[in-house]
This record gives sequence, structure tokens and C-alpha cells, in this order.
Amino acid sequence: MRRYVTLAAAAAVALSVLGGTPASSPGAISPSLPPAEGRAPRPGPPVLYAAPAKALQLTSDAAYRYERGVDFAGSRSALERATALTLEICGGKAGPVTEALGELPKRSAVRVRPDRVRLLLGYAIADDEMARILERLSCKVQKEAGAMQVTPPSWRFDLAIEEDFVEEVARVRGYDAIPTEPRAHVQRMLPRAESQRSSFAVRRRLAARDWHEVVTFGFVSSVTERALDADAKPIVVQNPIAAHLDVMRTTLLPGLVEVAKANASRREPRIRIFEAGRVFRREASGLAQPLRLGGLATGSAASEQWGQPSRPVDMFDVKADLAALAHPRTLTTAAAPHPALHPGRSASVAIDGEVVGWLGEVHPALVRRFELPAAPVAFEVDLAALLERPVPRGRVVSRQPMVRRDLALVVNEAVPVQRLIDVMSRAAPPFLVRLPALLAVPEPHPVLTTLDPKSDQGA
Repeated sequence: MRRYVTLAAAAAVALSVLGGTPASSPGAISPSLPPAEGRAPRPGPPVLYAAPAKALQLTSDAAYRYERGVDFAGSRSALERATALTLEICGGKAGPVTEALGELPKRSAVRVRPDRVRLLLGYAIADDEMARILERLSCKVQKEAGAMQVTPPSWRFDLAIEEDFVEEVARVRGYDAIPTEPRAHVQRMLPRAESQRSSFAVRRRLAARDWHEVVTFGFVSSVTERALDADAKPIVVQNPIAAHLDVMRTTLLPGLVEVAKANASRREPRIRIFEAGRVFRREASGLAQPLRLGGLATGSAASEQWGQPSRPVDMFDVKADLAALAHPRTLTTAAAPHPALHPGRSASVAIDGEVVGWLGEVHPALVRRFELPAAPVAFEVDLAALLERPVPRGRVVSRQPMVRRDLALVVNEAVPVQRLIDVMSRAAPPFLVRLPALLAVPEPHPVLTTLDPKSDQGA
């Protein structure tokens, strides 16, 4: 019998390490039989044992067994079985059982609706057959109007909600009883406003202009975030998937720069990438995660060819692509600083007068930091602004031929071109068809433009 005492003491110590608590000490163990509590940890649900074992980073056969739950009502039957085996093999006489009951878990009854079971299974099954199947699984079934109160046995910790019992009914009755014929399914087209377009349409239009879509992590390095914007306050991830991915991105630029760096290191001469995804920011009203569209271009403006000379991509190339995305709405830019962009080569992007993003050349310090071969042009705009589009409206075509007029303007060189266009648009008469782009001529020549008025309305 001394062997049982030693095993019980070792088990008590081991179980205390694995998440249970030793129910007895070696001196308290009877020399005739180890108590039932000494052979198993404190009974309870699986989470009671899985959490300490995970915290200690300890994996063993006992932890693997007990983290799935211990039957809190099986101590008495286990003790009786151990006693019977001991008497059969060793002989002797069993003494009285001393039982100390603590606070044990309670198994609450779950309401199971037969109609719900039949709906989820997809075939008819009688209420009495359901009850018999559950009773065969040692469940206590109490019938009531339109439902059954089912209490699972003490060792079935996986039976907690109504759907768990539906799975048991399907398993015991047989999966071959589930019908295999296809069900009739009616698909309906969801309505979509004509003034809205999908994000897929925006991404496809950008891809048609020789841009390549990428998908990057929403988790970025806090060091990179501070390098792009020293005043940024990103959301810290408490359990990062990697040590360096410890914050949520406030802009799409970190991922785009990493992709550009990886391609440049493989001697890719021309990089034009974009991403549509969420950014995560702290605002006065709380946490915000708007959808943004960002892009980065470096290398030559066009693919290598003999039809035109090679030149590096600039802000106006990227602006043209953004204007094509926003069409038929009007996209404009204005000089504005940005912490991640070159001080003199950055601008804000506005659609119909509302600022929705930024555009510019990446700051030289960041180019050196990320080891890029040249300064790329980057942009980021609100994706929701690009999804809106005006409804097409027809207009009467003039019966008279179009008349073109050239105007020469003398302005200060410091005046932005967009300001000239805005002033001329506000002063345009109603018969003006369109206002072409301005043609800038160096001093002392004037600035030229061309107007197309309708000749039949007072030209």
C-alpha cells in the first residue's frame, strides 16, 4: 500500500503545477487507499486548468487531459471502482467513505425547441425521438409546451447552447439521414444608387492606368510611424503578432514604402503600387477607422519604349491619375505641408472644393532612412469621396458652330495657376462651354488661354 501513498503524493504536487490544487498532503493520505481527490485535480470546467498551464507555458499529458474538463460528479464512482479493484486483487476490508463536498459547478438546463432542431437539420424528426436520443446521452429531458428543458450530464462541458444539442441529434441519428437534394434558393439583386460606385470599380480604374494593387498589414512598427509623423498617436496593440508590429497604422504609407523598398532591392526600375484599406486613428469622438486609398510611384513615368524619352515620374503624373479617378467631379490641389513629404513638393487634394487627402514627394530624410533609390511620389485620399459621382444629365447641343477665343493674361509668377482657373470659372458667362488648361509662357510673354463660347448665345 505504500506505493499508492507515493503515487498520490506525486500526483498532488504535479497537479498543483498543472493548474489544479492538491486536495491532500502526503501525511493526510490513508495507508489503505488514496482518497479520490488525490487522483484528480479540483473538478471544474476546462478553462480552470487551461489558463494556469498556458501561463506557465507547461505542456504535459496531464495538462492535455485535464484542460478538457474533469467530471465533478465522478469522484464517488471512481472511488467505488478503485475500492472494488483493490479488494479483488489484494483483498482486505473497505472502510466507510468520508465525503467532503465543496462548491461544485452547476449544470443549467438548456431550452431546446424541436421546431428549431428540424429547421437546422433540414428534415423531419419526431419530438419523442429527439428526447430518446438525448436521454441516451445521459441528458435529463423535461418536456414542456413547444420545447424541452435539457440538462446535460456532468462530464459534457461541450453542451451549453441549443445548437450543441442539435449537433448531438444529427450525430446520433446519422449524417446519412440529412437530405442531399439541393434546396431552392432565390437570389435578389441588391439596389445600388446611380450616384454611387463600388470600391472595386475605383480600384479597377486605377489598375487600368498601370497601377498594381497590394495588400499590407494593418499592424506597423511604432518606429516607422514616428518617422513618418512625430506627432502621430497610433493605437498600441497589446498582443502584437510580432514584436515590431506593435501599433495600428494611421496611414497607408508605411506598408507602401516597405513594398517599394522590397521591389527596389530587386532592381525593379518602375514601381506604381496602391492599396485600399482602413487606417486607425484616435479622434475626439473616439476611435475611427476610415477607408483610405493610398499609392506610391517611383521610377520612370512610362514603361521603357522608343516612342518617348524616359523621365522620372512627378507629382503631375500622379495628379492626372487621381483626376481620372475623380472624373466627372473636379479634383484640385493646393500647396500644403505634410510631415512625411518634401516641404516644397507637397499639396492637399480636394474634390469639388472639399479636402480629402494629400499628394507629394516623400521627404528626403525618409528616402535615406528607407534606403530608396529615388524620392517616390505618394498620395492618400478618402475612398468614400471617390465613390460618389454625379448623375449624368443631358443638355441641349448648340445648333451654331463653336467659336474659340484666346485670352492673354499678365499675372505675377507667384500666383497659383489654380487660383486663376477658379477666378475665371466664377466669372465665366453662361454661354461658355469649357475652359481649357492654361498655357504658361515665361516672362516677358503673357499667360495664354483659350475660351470656347457658344456663338448662338451672344458670343
